[in-house]
Amino acid sequence: MQYRQFGNCGFDVSVLGFGCMRLPVLDGDQAKIHLEQATRLLRYGIDHGINYIDTAYGYHGGKSEELVGRALQDGYRERVRLATKLPTYLCENSSDFDKYLDEQLERLDTDCIDLYLLHALNKKVWKHLQELNVCSWLDRISAQGRIGHAGFSFHDDADTFESIIDAYPWAFCQIQLNYMDSDHQAGVRGLRYAAARGIPVVIMEPIKGGKLGGSPPGEIQAVWNRAVIKRTPAEWALRWVCNFPEATCVLSGMSTMEQLEENLVTVEDAFPHSLTGDELGLIGQARDLYQQRLKIACTDCSYCMPCPQGVAIPQVFSLYNDAFIYQTTAESARWYQRMLTVNRGAASCVECGECEAKCPQQLPIAGLLKTAHQELSRV
Repeated sequence: MQYRQFGNCGFDVSVLGFGCMRLPVLDGDQAKIHLEQATRLLRYGIDHGINYIDTAYGYHGGKSEELVGRALQDGYRERVRLATKLPTYLCENSSDFDKYLDEQLERLDTDCIDLYLLHALNKKVWKHLQELNVCSWLDRISAQGRIGHAGFSFHDDADTFESIIDAYPWAFCQIQLNYMDSDHQAGVRGLRYAAARGIPVVIMEPIKGGKLGGSPPGEIQAVWNRAVIKRTPAEWALRWVCNFPEATCVLSGMSTMEQLEENLVTVEDAFPHSLTGDELGLIGQARDLYQQRLKIACTDCSYCMPCPQGVAIPQVFSLYNDAFIYQTTAESARWYQRMLTVNRGAASCVECGECEAKCPQQLPIAGLLKTAHQELSRV
């Protein structure tokens, strides 16, 4: 296992971290974790050098933390750095902070959470948390020893990321990054901004939720076939992230032993700057080909939001694009059905035109929503 220094925290972490959001489940129900298989995966990973375990309050319908707490019994807890996240989306007042932290400590069967993150920060959430004096609360629970180090995970634009980085003496942060999202959200710019300030960066979605693994479209497989060293699509994606010296730990949500074993082998020599210029060129070609499969040129700027009818416009377009780009039609359709059940899908659109007047790309949003709804509803 390869290890990298975790900023100024005084310890090293494995380059490969175990993300506990995609554990094996029963009957396709995300709230029914297969306890035996999940425990076996986690302990196998730890036995083979993984020492960063990441979970969150809401993962697997609220069951992930409890599973992790059980799996880390029998001496495994002392061998890892345990990370989980405050459910910021549930915090209406400052008293909620302690309520959820206490519950998480109990779920995880531990007296201290080594690495505690404010979950999924964006402009709106961060403003709300600041109004509730969350930074003072982080100082207090750190002094009490209930957490070891405070950080945050992030989903918004790079400008917002930089402003949050500069607002508090964070011990670490977590961003989404893969070769398709190099300029999306915090992106490579955010990675380097944090690292330049001595803040270690944990990477999530290096394989874009599995979309960059598996069997790619034929024209993209042809790119990988031209490589001198043959690698799986998932390995190319993981190596691209590990190639950045600023990437301290790369999380992967591994649900099978095959995925875990492949990733363990991959990171053994996925050192910073280990990819050749030709290899980086191939990854760039694959990215360009994927982007050519884009159906809707939505940049996820969210200027169209909020929709008066509650339609989650960027998310609908993202699911529609993913179905064509990554050949994940069935998965996109499943997620879309969930959106429909809470009236966030395109079926709620009344064609008021408010969104189209705000769209910098001048997209015919109402018509595109109809198309997306038809395609995602037919599966």
